[in-house]
Amino acid sequence: MLARGFKTWCENMSLQLREELKLAKTDPLDPETLAKYLNVSLWKPDDLKGLPQNTRTTLLVRKKESWSAVTIAFAGIIVIIYNSAHSKGRQSSDVMHELSHIIIGHRPDNMVLSQDGQFTLREYDPDKEEEAQWLMGCLLLPREALLSIRRQGVGAEEACEIYGVSNDLLSWRINVTAVDRQFRHYGT
Repeated sequence: MLARGFKTWCENMSLQLREELKLAKTDPLDPETLAKYLNVSLWKPDDLKGLPQNTRTTLLVRKKESWSAVTIAFAGIIVIIYNSAHSKGRQSSDVMHELSHIIIGHRPDNMVLSQDGQFTLREYDPDKEEEAQWLMGCLLLPREALLSIRRQGVGAEEACEIYGVSNDLLSWRINVTAVDRQFRHYGT
C-alpha cells in the first residue's frame, strides 16, 4: 500500500527532474539521460567481461517472466544491469524502475548468482517494488504528458514510439490517472 501523498510526490518528482534536465513537462524522459544525470552506469550482459557464454545466454532470455534488471552498488559506484533481449519499451521500463529505487532511496537488495547462472533475490519487499513501479510510470509518462497525448489526439502506437514505452505501460498509466474519464466528463 502506497503511503498517503506518495503518488503526488512521484508526479512532482517527475516534473522536477524534467525541469532540472531542461525538459518541458510533456517531453519524453530517456532512461539513459536520467541515469547519466544520477551518475548511474547502465550495462547489458554483453558488457560483463569474462562472463561465461552459458551464463550470458541464460541472462539474454526474452521470456516475459525472465529477469528484467538489477542494481548493483559497490565502492560508491552504482550500476544497473538490464536484460537487453527484451523489447525497447520493456528495457525502458526496467531501467526506469531501477532508477526509481535509487531516487526514492531504496537500498539495493541482495542478489545471488547460482551455479546454473540464475539470479535469485535474497530479499523482496513488495512495498518497495510498488513504490518504484509507480515512480517509473510517472517518470516515463507523467500525467501532463498523458493529457497532452489526449489533447493532441495522438494514437497509442505513436505515443508509445514518442515516449519509448510499451502499450501495456501506456494503458496502465491512462487507467490509473483517470485521464480518459476526465476527457469524457470535462473534455479537457
